[in-house]
Amino acid sequence: MLAQIREITLMNLRNLPSRLGASSVIVVGIAGVVAVLVSILAMATGFRAALESTGAPDRAIVLRGGSGGELSSGISQESVNIVSQMDGIVAASGELYTIADVPKRSNGTPANLVVRGVAQNAFVVRPEVRIAAGRMFETGKGELIAGKRAAAEFAGIDLDANVRFRDSDWKIVGIFEANGDANESEVWADGNVVQASFRRGAGVSTMRVKLQDPSLIAALAQRIANDPRLDLQIRSEQDFYGDQSKSLSSIITGFGYLVGVIMAVGAIFAALNTMYSAVTVRTVEIATLRAIGFGGTPVVVSVMIEALVLALLGGLLGAVLSYLIFNGVTVSTLNRGSFSQVAFDFAVTPKLITQGLIWAVSLGFVGGLFPAVRAARLPITVALRGE
Repeated sequence: MLAQIREITLMNLRNLPSRLGASSVIVVGIAGVVAVLVSILAMATGFRAALESTGAPDRAIVLRGGSGGELSSGISQESVNIVSQMDGIVAASGELYTIADVPKRSNGTPANLVVRGVAQNAFVVRPEVRIAAGRMFETGKGELIAGKRAAAEFAGIDLDANVRFRDSDWKIVGIFEANGDANESEVWADGNVVQASFRRGAGVSTMRVKLQDPSLIAALAQRIANDPRLDLQIRSEQDFYGDQSKSLSSIITGFGYLVGVIMAVGAIFAALNTMYSAVTVRTVEIATLRAIGFGGTPVVVSVMIEALVLALLGGLLGAVLSYLIFNGVTVSTLNRGSFSQVAFDFAVTPKLITQGLIWAVSLGFVGGLFPAVRAARLPITVALRGE
């Protein structure tokens, strides 16, 4: 049986060039399914990676009790001082979080750009933030440093450019990097200047704290809850950003699968039509093979292998196209958790490519199964007459 399967399969594959037009229908159809599916999922993966990479295991964020995000949070200076002195906290950074409307480079539409007011401790808490071009802002001056993704996505956010936020003039003196995380979608300035320019009251929006040990978060949360002076909550950065990424990434992923399923139905019908046509054209050939001793099972398996090979070629083509066209492409979208734009890169990962190839092989299996069974069940005498 194995010898028969090998011989028929090799014969079918050698004859593929003669059926190039029909066979390409399967390849192109499945390539389209895989390319679209992988590309949309790469968007969700890139967005999730940008947010989740922002969190470090030894960092936590402190917000006002009941706040769902930084924009709705507010912490008094007294609370900042109390939390900063707690055991287990290596460094603390009180920060102001506000937003400004800035046009996007791509279409000129105003979008929310995060303006974060920080002190020098912010760079102690986040050692990954480093100046890539220009210099650090000076304390007490209307100077900004911009994340490189913010500079890429927002019009006018350029090194040495002057911008106007809330009736205040600012000069961009530096561009910073932060390992591709969400901080790169923000602009930072001296906290006291931001407080005055944006007419914010005393206190800060949130705190970032660097911990001696990640396991201390639970103990700190209990200590904060037991202190009647504090109405605060503390969460690990990883949990905070992970929750923010869930909503949008779930929507994008669901949309990707929906589009993928719709296109997959069309690809299956294309594969069925192509394989049925291939079987019909080779009816006499298949019947002759069976008449000289080849069994029905080798015929079924050989037709299935042909369909799977074509599907795999389509899957590989789709995966290569999605990688070449979309991998590393920078886009931005509204993060509903922070009510701000987050710039991120499409990430066509090996996992997504594998997933796309599994879809391709599955479509090829379904598209080849019924024509293969028909080829094996067709009566030899009828098939030899070409009926």
